[in-house]
Amino acid sequence: MTMADQTTAPDQSEPTPAADPMMGSEAPAGKAAHFWPSAKRLVGLLAPHRLGMTVVIGFVVLSVVLSVLAPKVLGWAMDVIFNGVVSLSLPQGQTTQETVAQLRAEGNTDMADMIARLDIVPGQGIDFVELSRLIFLVLGMYLVSSMFMWAQGFVLNRLVMRVVYQLRRDVEDKLNRLPLSYMDRRQRGDLLSRVTNDVDNIQNALQQAFAQLVQAALTVIGIAVMMFIVSWQLALIALVALPLSAVVAGVIGTRSQKLFAAQWKNTGELNSHIEESFTGHELVTAFGREQDMLQEFDARNGRLFRASFGAQFVSGMIMPAMQFVSYLSYVGIAVAGGLRVASGGMTLGDATAFIQYSREFTQPLSEIAGVANMLQSGVASAERTFELLDAEEQTADEDSGSLPEPTRGAVRFEDVAFSYVEDEPLIEGLSLSVEAGSTVAIVGPTGAGKTTLVNLIMRFYDVDSGRILIDGVDINTVPRAELRSRIGMVLQDTWLFDGTIRENIRYGRLEATDDEVVAAATATFVDRFVRQLPDGYDTVLDDDGGAVSAGEKQLITIARAFLARPSVLILDEATSSVDTRTELLVQKAMAALRNDRTSFVIAHRLSTIRDADTILVMEAGRIVEQGTHEELLARAGAYDRLYRSQFAGASTTDDES
Repeated sequence: MTMADQTTAPDQSEPTPAADPMMGSEAPAGKAAHFWPSAKRLVGLLAPHRLGMTVVIGFVVLSVVLSVLAPKVLGWAMDVIFNGVVSLSLPQGQTTQETVAQLRAEGNTDMADMIARLDIVPGQGIDFVELSRLIFLVLGMYLVSSMFMWAQGFVLNRLVMRVVYQLRRDVEDKLNRLPLSYMDRRQRGDLLSRVTNDVDNIQNALQQAFAQLVQAALTVIGIAVMMFIVSWQLALIALVALPLSAVVAGVIGTRSQKLFAAQWKNTGELNSHIEESFTGHELVTAFGREQDMLQEFDARNGRLFRASFGAQFVSGMIMPAMQFVSYLSYVGIAVAGGLRVASGGMTLGDATAFIQYSREFTQPLSEIAGVANMLQSGVASAERTFELLDAEEQTADEDSGSLPEPTRGAVRFEDVAFSYVEDEPLIEGLSLSVEAGSTVAIVGPTGAGKTTLVNLIMRFYDVDSGRILIDGVDINTVPRAELRSRIGMVLQDTWLFDGTIRENIRYGRLEATDDEVVAAATATFVDRFVRQLPDGYDTVLDDDGGAVSAGEKQLITIARAFLARPSVLILDEATSSVDTRTELLVQKAMAALRNDRTSFVIAHRLSTIRDADTILVMEAGRIVEQGTHEELLARAGAYDRLYRSQFAGASTTDDES
């Protein structure tokens, strides 16, 4: 693409498309419009990595199984201790059956029932060999379980990073496929927030929330099964916490979901304001609007604070509320379990294991509540990112036509109509024929459609009806990349990339040699000031071109277009930031640049376009006059009025001085 700058915006007074209510900084602050579809699509990002996700889930399952079985084994160890202690209180030399019979004969039925359920040898004491075996078994199970959890975290992090890497590429590719109208409708800061902050938030949600949710869900299922195996009566008491927890999470979660959506919307608006403040810092300072900008920042920052604080506060209520529910369940289990042990309905080891299960049962529920805010925040960010990915793209290239080699640059408009907003036409029935190699100047009041005309040539926008042809080929049939490779553009608002002067000029044609770069710089009078810089062509510029003046920046962009060797040249107020002395040099450079090229020159200073082959005067999207400078003055029409308004003002100023 051989443009000095990549895009050009419509005239400020020209109509622009209405803002999409679902996009950009004007999005509503309510809850995510499609929470569950967005959550499903977010998880779907992992679909291409099914094998890796299977390994992750397999590791989680193994880890959960071991951690769930460990309390049961620990309960056996407790039984070994309890049985040993009880056995010491019984007469040595008797069998268990004899001891039970003796207790029943003495009327101690409850004690007899309890001894009957125990696997003991009267008088034997604690079996430390068995106890050691069980303790080491439990420690081994927890160790292996932790190793599986580490392994699943390692694999999952690699998968998530790949997913996020691809997501960033998809977003970048999408931005390059979006039409200029999409950028015109939205604040750049909000788009930057979607590309950076929202994608980072998605990464956090996938890395942390996903793993914890899967582990917590499997743990809940595994513990529930074990609780029913140990005691179905106590399990029913424990499960009472589930519906109560669900109600708590549902009520609080719905509210926090709305606040998280507002948080990320306000983040985008604040970033947009910061970006405007930084890029327009000189203008803000010149007009003394620092306090106004600070007040606006405080207002937006305040909205972000309130939304963020509210989201964290409300979501933070989930865990304490669910913890309280778990305490109620724990009290019920402790009382009922103690009664069953006393009545001989279950062993102390089973009761101990069940109490541990009940504690571990509420822990994953609390984890689910804890990651709920992270998940909701991630889904809100995912929805904003998916809205960007789903935005309507520019129409696909037909690839049915191709410009001839070499391209002469004859341009013809045939009954062209175009509007930015439906039912608000801007250009209607425009027909124009431009000979190859000629220079066409376009003048007119602001909002007349001058910039729109060149935007249509570049196919930044497509015509609503009619055709634009270059060398007889309809540009709508030519791939955009090929079309723009034949067109050079220099804009009023210059843009330099972070790099050296040499690299900025070479951007017009990346394969150009250093000698060709210097030749282009010499032809456009860039070489004269570059030689005076300490590092010459290796002088590093930032995106604002801080090392050079505004006029020198414009000269560099002109050199960039010169190096591109375009067949059609578009100059949109290219000399507006150049001082009078430099303008004379630029005019000479422009003459060489326009040689054998079809040139469209948009100008407000009519003195710069007197030598144009054709001057077009536009008003309200129509060409009201066309001809040479002398012909148009002789007609005493619209051009004559524009010309006199400029030079009459200049004469009056001179007379007064």
